[in-house]
Amino acid sequence: MGRLEGKIALITGGAKGLGEADCRLFAKEGASVIIADVDPDARAVAEDINGTFMHLDVSDEDNWKQVVADIRTKFGALHILVNNAGIVEAGHILNTSLSSWRRVNAVSSDGTFLGCQNCIPLMIESGGGSIINMASIASLQGEYVVTAYCAAKGAVEALTRAVAVWAAQENQNIRCNSIHPSGIVTPMVLSMPEKMASAEMAGKEDRPSRASKLGEPNDIAYMALYLASDESKFVNGAAMRVDNSMSVTAGVVTER
Repeated sequence: MGRLEGKIALITGGAKGLGEADCRLFAKEGASVIIADVDPDARAVAEDINGTFMHLDVSDEDNWKQVVADIRTKFGALHILVNNAGIVEAGHILNTSLSSWRRVNAVSSDGTFLGCQNCIPLMIESGGGSIINMASIASLQGEYVVTAYCAAKGAVEALTRAVAVWAAQENQNIRCNSIHPSGIVTPMVLSMPEKMASAEMAGKEDRPSRASKLGEPNDIAYMALYLASDESKFVNGAAMRVDNSMSVTAGVVTER
């Protein structure tokens, strides 16, 4: 039996990258996976894993309400929510525009808030479950090149604790944890050099180091699987770092 056998899972941003890895691993472990995304490529992923595609703009409250209503009608339950959808734009504190700030925060911060708020009632009806919010080590350390992203992921981290405490004090069988990856080989991360060039910040990246080497999507997906499963039933309100020590390394590790 798979580690998620019999569970209904909703994963946002499942078309590519970390979300796609989550979808494929969760399906392999027995979950019925709902892939919610604005990217039509998510349809192909859903077909490939025998999942369900639902169009979702995570920053749109009405769209969230419709998706949850559709899940209630089609599946009758929801046990796992992975708030994975996110975007990144290059910019430091002086050259980040307000419109860029709002775009990044609308997806990561607003989208995670709306996901939790709209899915929790159905999760309560389903007997409880696990919420997994995709944060970043950018919420744990300063990063020069992605000011809006740092702030958005900081909001995700803080919201995670608030939801975890609410669920515990309301005696609801719902856990809420965040995952904090470093750089992973995904389309979003690989797009950063071009984004930085457009923002006239080429060459401002940290120097390469052993600690900052890129990980693989499944490095994060297996952490999400653990948090989604009953194996983590006593883990609530935690910030899980999956970063090869990058967020606790003092300075830059030089190659030898």
